[in-house]
Amino acid sequence: QVQLVESGGGLVQPGGSLRLSCAASRSISSYTMGWYRQAPGKERELVALIYSDSSTNHVDSVKGRFTISRDNAKNTKNTVYLQMNSLKPEDTAVYYCSAKYSIATYWGKGTLVTVSS
Repeated sequence: QVQLVESGGGLVQPGGSLRLSCAASRSISSYTMGWYRQAPGKERELVALIYSDSSTNHVDSVKGRFTISRDNAKNTKNTVYLQMNSLKPEDTAVYYCSAKYSIATYWGKGTLVTVSS
């Protein structure tokens, strides 16, 4: 079992930046970690993945603007980040963190990001 807690969401103006954090209850160095989002009235969609070897994959709509990373410091191996720059109104959504290992996938409860002037 892995508990995930997202933080860092909020209200930001178009063009602004936010950094989301996902804190896990145990080491996630062997997990594939992901950020997903769900906009009002839409299905949850993948935003970015980071694998156990720290390679990454970002969907086209966020490439060049969002960056997923994991904290590999010895004492903080339990955190994954999503740096979001040049935010657009269409990025407004609840952002969820996920942790996948083998056939098990765990989810956090999400953090709301609102991009509006």
